[in-house]
Amino acid sequence: MTLPLRPDFIGEEPYGAPQLDVPIVLNTNENPYAPHDVVVNEIAARVGEAAKGLNRYPDRELMALRQGLADYLALESNVDVPATQLWAANGSNEIMLQILQAFSGPDRVVMTFTPSYSMYSEYARNVYAKFVAIPRATDFRINIDAVPATFAQHRPSVVLIASPNNPTGTALDQADLRAVLEASVGAGPEVNGQVTDSIVVVDEAYGEFRRDGVPSSLELLAEYPNLVVSRMMSKAFGAAGLRLGYMAASQTIIDMVRIVRLPYHLSAISQAAALAALEHRDSLMEQVGAIRADRDALAQTLRGMGLEVAASDANFIMFGTFENRHAVWQKLLDQGILIREVGPEGWLRVSIGTPHENEAFIAGLKEAMT
Repeated sequence: MTLPLRPDFIGEEPYGAPQLDVPIVLNTNENPYAPHDVVVNEIAARVGEAAKGLNRYPDRELMALRQGLADYLALESNVDVPATQLWAANGSNEIMLQILQAFSGPDRVVMTFTPSYSMYSEYARNVYAKFVAIPRATDFRINIDAVPATFAQHRPSVVLIASPNNPTGTALDQADLRAVLEASVGAGPEVNGQVTDSIVVVDEAYGEFRRDGVPSSLELLAEYPNLVVSRMMSKAFGAAGLRLGYMAASQTIIDMVRIVRLPYHLSAISQAAALAALEHRDSLMEQVGAIRADRDALAQTLRGMGLEVAASDANFIMFGTFENRHAVWQKLLDQGILIREVGPEGWLRVSIGTPHENEAFIAGLKEAMT
């Protein structure tokens, strides 16, 4: 039997980091701490209540959840975003897909600056868009001086920028983001004879882990109507299994994304669980502080071992460089420690674990380097 698979999918493999049954898993940037019992009990109670109405469709506009997210962002980033300017979906992956469905597609360009999140190219592929990857500088910053010419050459409909960046962990300087946003004005494709602005998406999947003094891109939202800031509850809230992502943007962008979203795309169960987690944000954010401190300590230890470490504002560290990084990765795996072989050649990435896991990683790495 021959099936009509799209030609550009032939030979492709599904995306996914290795999921191996080993004692220490530090390869997917998960929060190493399970939610507290009080949070688990609150989620269970809310989900139980929502289950009583499963014969009805959920609130397709997610208004209670959007207000809960607005309240959270006002505390976490000190930025007031109206609930109507927020949107949520099944993970930031679906958020990104909805953005590209609304603003990209055939004969349009999706642009990013690499190294960056490897799924961006697949998002573009799935909506038939052309994907353009612009190399970053050796310190993993964007070459801002070249940005205007890059926009003029490619006329992207959507620009995706991860900050903190994955896999490097580096945050985008706010002055650099302003320069990108200024260059994006009038840089998009023509629509009905009218030049458009490129949509600039800042993917803050790891935004809560940024160091003190590093601002969120949300602070520029009111100034730039073509800016979108994407977040998720997977990392900081220790809720990767919940699959809840969200975005903040102008009312116009939110309304356009609502056009392409599937009917009732976010279940009543997901909405109830997310609201319960948001109500316990204080205890969950305590974990964030601990992870940030452990990250900085782990980075110092790695530097003390003579390794190069990329400055990280995320819950992971990219380090190197190794002549044969795969051999180091394999030696760690042989010891029951799984990290990620990703990023520029010679570099490896490790997620921040519990103190015990971090200590085991360092001990294993020392053995792998001998």
